[in-house]
Amino acid sequence: MISQIICGFALLLLASWSVADEVRPGYLELNERGKNTFSVVFKVPKNKNQYLLVDVKFPADCIAKSNVIAQSINGAVLQRWYIQCGDKLVGRRISIKGLAMSNTDILLRLKWLDGSVTTALLKPAHPFYEIPVKRNVIDIAATYLLLGTEHILEGIDHLLFVFALLLIVKSKRRLVATLTAFTFAHSITLSVATLGLVHVPQQPVEAAIALSILFLAVELIHGKQGKSGMAEKWPWLVAFVFGLLHGFGFAGALAEIGLPQQAIPLALVFFNLGVELGQLLFVATVFILSRVLSLKQSAAFQRAEAALIYGIGGFSSYWLIERIMFF
Repeated sequence: MISQIICGFALLLLASWSVADEVRPGYLELNERGKNTFSVVFKVPKNKNQYLLVDVKFPADCIAKSNVIAQSINGAVLQRWYIQCGDKLVGRRISIKGLAMSNTDILLRLKWLDGSVTTALLKPAHPFYEIPVKRNVIDIAATYLLLGTEHILEGIDHLLFVFALLLIVKSKRRLVATLTAFTFAHSITLSVATLGLVHVPQQPVEAAIALSILFLAVELIHGKQGKSGMAEKWPWLVAFVFGLLHGFGFAGALAEIGLPQQAIPLALVFFNLGVELGQLLFVATVFILSRVLSLKQSAAFQRAEAALIYGIGGFSSYWLIERIMFF
């Protein structure tokens, strides 16, 4: 079973690492300050150390009422300015010029004078949004469910951690318990960090996540040498402890995206559900591929398995050093 899972995941890695430079979603926020007057915040992320060439396109009667103030922060350019529109934005279109040529999404958030919030996710295939007359919780739930799913599926470090657990745990019953412990743990820290009950600096968290993957890689190597480690004896405990760290990582990503003030619990719940959905999709894909391929044990495959384990250790070591350098 392990060899089959290895082969299935190897194919996933080939696809994932071809786009391994993760681009976090951009962010466009409009706050209504007066009659048809809005403050604008536009965060443009980097891709391979270059800023995305995207721009906001408002309706033709919306004009800038201030200069654009720009600053570089956390690997992105943050722009702020004011606009005034000749008519209401309801029922009209906002689009992102150049988004179709990128590989990232833009989260749109509009806060109205009455305190209500409209959110939408603009994607390269659909880089515009027509503001609806009625705003409801369904839009918020769908948006954050999709964001959570995309975040876990695009987070190679989180997927490598889950995959390493799949290699270590040989019993299906123990695997279910281990993944449940991981889910429960990161749900706790995601919630408390997002709600502001606990604050942890993001850079040390990202380094600790890389260290958690390196720890599992070392445990896998010891297992190949016949040494039973902590992860093999108590995988659910290891998954729970490191799951707390991964939850802080998810919270950091969610903090960059932002939450609708009038529906924070709803957005938090559906973002977390999205993370779990993405995790389940990943695990299911690995097992389905392993069944389809149905490869048998061989000396060559054993060497490939060992090479992949060392590859996991190599990538996690690189991430650890890289993230420590940002302290």
